[in-house]
Amino acid sequence: MQKRFPEGISVNILLLGVVSFLTDASSEIILPIFPMFITVLGGTGIAVGLIGGLGDSIASLLKVWTGYLSDKLGRRKPFVFYGYLTSSIAKLFFPLSTIWQHLLISRSVERIGKGLRTAPRDAIIADYAPKEIRGKGFGIHRALDTGGAIVGSVAALLLVLLFKLSATSELWIFKKILIVAAIVAFVALIPLYFVREKVRAGIRLDFKLGFRGLSKDFKMFTGIATLFSLGNFSYMFFILMARDTFLKSFALKQATAIAILLYIIYNIFYALFSIPTGILSDKIGRRRTLIIGYSLFGVACLGFAYSKSLVWFIILFTIYGLFYAFADGTQRAFASDLSSEEKYGTGLGFFHTATGLAMLPASLIAGALWQYMSKESVFMYGAALAFLAVLLLVVSMKKYK
Repeated sequence: MQKRFPEGISVNILLLGVVSFLTDASSEIILPIFPMFITVLGGTGIAVGLIGGLGDSIASLLKVWTGYLSDKLGRRKPFVFYGYLTSSIAKLFFPLSTIWQHLLISRSVERIGKGLRTAPRDAIIADYAPKEIRGKGFGIHRALDTGGAIVGSVAALLLVLLFKLSATSELWIFKKILIVAAIVAFVALIPLYFVREKVRAGIRLDFKLGFRGLSKDFKMFTGIATLFSLGNFSYMFFILMARDTFLKSFALKQATAIAILLYIIYNIFYALFSIPTGILSDKIGRRRTLIIGYSLFGVACLGFAYSKSLVWFIILFTIYGLFYAFADGTQRAFASDLSSEEKYGTGLGFFHTATGLAMLPASLIAGALWQYMSKESVFMYGAALAFLAVLLLVVSMKKYK
């Protein structure tokens, strides 16, 4: 019998949350400095968009296969383990980069690891979270995941403040920080050993028939979420917008620290509200919760296009964090709800692949707008698609709460 805590949440969900906590601590030591590391290595707006989008899109091609295979074989944990291991190994190569193209390769490999693990891991969560508390189950996982993000981004800020950052030392400081992140990534593999899965007999599932068996409403929702993802460009543009704005008034080290601090604020609100919004989606419905989430992203983008003061950036990064709290776990829970139990892996893999493939064009379009038009146009583009996705949720999925 699987141990459950008073709230009905399986210990396996909590263990996967701890793994995600440590993995995200590693990743979030990297992520706040990553766009700046790209620019130090000579990357422009297009390079930022390409690195930010290519890896996620490549990973998304794997998500549908690993989700499908985990259903077909009746095993999920091996995909989860090798996914985390691949990402950990790839992070060792980040500090070895000398040109931005090196990061393009290593970042893509790191994201392949995410592609291997995401759908099977989410399927394990769905296996152990009954439908009536599934929003809470995914919310708890996202909260632990984002709690690690807070720890990691705070560590990045402290390391930047600890070192004497200048235009000449910036590259070497970033490389030292990346080494620390790689070590933490390997520590994250330890609690994964204790995770247990529901091993079941493999099912005969033709790949094409598997997709045909997914409901019309599931496909409709995935289409809307994919449209939204076309405007949900890489977080790196939000950080660069903040740092570039404050470079006009502050020295390099201070502007970098402010940008990381704002990113920490985003992570704090993401973590604090992930569980409450997951519970909220159980009570008022996934669709209504997502409408709020997508709208928050649109509002945040409009604010980034026009705001220049520190106070407004604090508010906007708060809204950006709330958007992820409302949308990220809820999307996964909604996709699970619209999938049959024996096809959780296939359904979630299909969902992650469709939305993830949109990340490459999203970030490339953002990079082109950033480099050839204006920084403000990037955020206007994001706002337009966010509000269009809200409209489609209201009109096309109205039979759902």
